[in-house]
Amino acid sequence: MADGPVLADLHFGREDAERDVKDGLLLRGGFLPNAAYRASVSGRKMLIIGRKGSGKSAICMQLMAAGGHNGAKALVSPDEAAGEEIRRFELQGLPGDSAKALIWRYVFAVHAARHLVTHARNAHGRRPDSVKTLGRFLKQNGESADGAGLGDRLAQGARGLQTSLSLEAFGVKASVDLGQSPSEGAQATRQLDVVEQGVAQAFADLRCDTVHAPLLLMVDQLEQVWSAEPDSNSMVIGLLLAAKHAASLYGRSIRLLLFLRADIYDSLSFGEGDKFRGDELRIVWTEQALRDLALARARASAGAGLTAEQLWRDFFPETVGGEETATFLFGRCLPRPRDAIQFLNLCQETAWLIHGRERITEADVLQASRQFSSWKLKDLTLEYLVAHPFLKHLFPLFQNTGYVVTRAALGSRFEEAAGTLHRLFPAYADALTLAGVIDILYAVGFLGVRRGSDVVFAGDDDLPVQPHETELHVHRCFREALGATTAIDIRRYEPLVAGARIASGSFGPAASATTALNRDDRLVRELIRSCHSVFSQVGRAVGPLSYEVRDEIFQQITRVLDDANRLATDTSSVDVDDHLLVTAHYFTTLAAQVLASGLDDTSGAGGVAHRIEEEARRLRRLAGGSYGGSGNSSGT
Repeated sequence: MADGPVLADLHFGREDAERDVKDGLLLRGGFLPNAAYRASVSGRKMLIIGRKGSGKSAICMQLMAAGGHNGAKALVSPDEAAGEEIRRFELQGLPGDSAKALIWRYVFAVHAARHLVTHARNAHGRRPDSVKTLGRFLKQNGESADGAGLGDRLAQGARGLQTSLSLEAFGVKASVDLGQSPSEGAQATRQLDVVEQGVAQAFADLRCDTVHAPLLLMVDQLEQVWSAEPDSNSMVIGLLLAAKHAASLYGRSIRLLLFLRADIYDSLSFGEGDKFRGDELRIVWTEQALRDLALARARASAGAGLTAEQLWRDFFPETVGGEETATFLFGRCLPRPRDAIQFLNLCQETAWLIHGRERITEADVLQASRQFSSWKLKDLTLEYLVAHPFLKHLFPLFQNTGYVVTRAALGSRFEEAAGTLHRLFPAYADALTLAGVIDILYAVGFLGVRRGSDVVFAGDDDLPVQPHETELHVHRCFREALGATTAIDIRRYEPLVAGARIASGSFGPAASATTALNRDDRLVRELIRSCHSVFSQVGRAVGPLSYEVRDEIFQQITRVLDDANRLATDTSSVDVDDHLLVTAHYFTTLAAQVLASGLDDTSGAGGVAHRIEEEARRLRRLAGGSYGGSGNSSGT
C-alpha cells in the first residue's frame, strides 16, 4: 500500500454527470457502459427510463463527448422558459397531447434544418436547392444558427404555429394556400407538414441515410419542467408522439433518444402508450454492476492498475458489522450510481478528511452509514416532492420501531394518522388509503415485500404488492435515519450475572448449604431448558415467520442463555430466585413486544409469543416453589 495509491487519491466522482464531465473523471474511464448505453449507441431503443440518479444523464454526456456518437448530435434540455412555452401551447381543434406534439415536432424539424444548412457544406461540399430553401426558412422565421435560446425560439415557433409561419421559402403563401383550414389546429398541422417535408427532402438529396451516421437528437432533464399537472403530462406525451412521428418520417437520417424519469413515465396514461413498449428500456443496476462501477471510478482516480481486491482490502475494511464491506455498502443504498458514489465518497472523506487516516476503518464506514441514511431519507422526500408531496409525513409511521412491519400493524398506525394526512393533503385523499400508501412506498423503494424466502423491492420485481402479501420491510438505506435498526421493536436483554458479581465484589464459589446449592443448580438448568423451548418454537415458525424477526428473537434469547450458562458455573454470588423472576419479567415483555409489532398468528409469531409467555409463567412458579418441584404441576 505504501508504494501504491494512497487514500487521498481515491475519489469516486461527482453525483451529477455534468460536473463529472467537467472534472474529467467520467471521460477518463469512470463511465461504465451498460445495457442502456449499448441500446442508445446502437439505436435499438429510443426511450431510456430510469430513476433519478440512475445514470441517464451520464449516458447522455458520454454520447455528447468526442467519440460517443460518430455523427452529428444535439441535446435539447428545456429550461423553465421553454417548458412554460410548451405547457401552455394550445391549438383550437386539437386535444392537448396532439397540440404539444406539434410544438415538439417543430423543435425537431428546426434542429434538423439548422444541422443540414451547415452539414451540407462541411460534410458534402455542396448545398442542393432543398438545403438552400431550409436556410431561407430559418432566416425568415428567426431560427438561424445564431438565434436566441430555446425558450425564445419556442415562443416564436409557437406564435408561428398558432398564427402562420413564414413559408415563402417553400413556395407557400400561408394566408392564401392555408387559409381554408377548418381550424387553428388543422392549419398548424398543414404548416408543419410543409416544413417537415422540406427537411426530409434535404436529407434525401444529400443521401444522408446511406453515407454517414444519423443526426442524434437527445432530450434530457425534462423533470426540471414537469409539475405533475395535466399540461405537464401532455407535454411529455406530446414529446413521445412527436419522437415516434419523427423517427418514422426521417428514417435513418435522424435518431431520437429520450431520457425520462421512471416516475414521470409511469404516471402517463394515453391511448398510444402500448406502441412504445418496443422502444423503451429501463435502467436496472445490480449489486455486481455497482461493484464494477466503483472499481472503474476508483481506477480513474487512483490508477488504472488498481484491482478489486486492492480496493476492498487495502482501502476499505474487509468486513463491516460482520458483512463483506461491498455487500454492506451497496445493500444500504438504492440501486443506482448516484447513491453508490455518494456513499463511497462519504466513507473516504470520513476517514481521510475528518479523521486523517490513511485507510478507511469499520468505524468510518459505520459513521458514514448514519450520515448517508439521513441524507437519503431527505433526498427521497425531495425526489418525489412533486408527485407525492405528502411523502415525508408517512415516515413517522416507521420511526423508532422494527423495520419489519405487517399490513395489519401498518393499518393500525395509518388509521391514527389518516385524519391529519387528509386534512393536510385533501387533494390526495383518494391515494392516502392503506393500500395506496403501501403501493406508493413500494414504488419509491422505501418498502419491500416478502415473497417466499426473499424480500423484493421495486426494480427487483415488476409485480406490485399484492393484497395477500402481509410482511413489509423498510429498505436498509433508511433504517438508521428512522431508528428502525432491528427487525422488531424488542428490548435488548442485558446480562444479569456479571452485574451482580461486580456489585457484590464476590469472586469464585462461597461456602453454602448443600440443599440451597442443589436447588439453585436445578433452577438454572430449568432456565436453560426454557431458552431451548423458545428456540424450538421459533425454529418451527421458520417459513411463515420472517428470518429477520426469527434472528432478532434468537439473538435476545441467546443472550439469556449465555447468561444462564455463566451462572451455571457459579451460583454463589447471585440470588437465583431473583434472577429467574427478572428473566421471567423480560420474557413477558418480549412476548408482548412480539405481538405489539403486528406479527400475528399468520406469521408464526403468535405461537412464539405464547411459548415465551408460558416459559415466563413456569419460571415464576419455579422461583416461588420448593426444592424438588418440577414447576409443571399446572400441566403447562
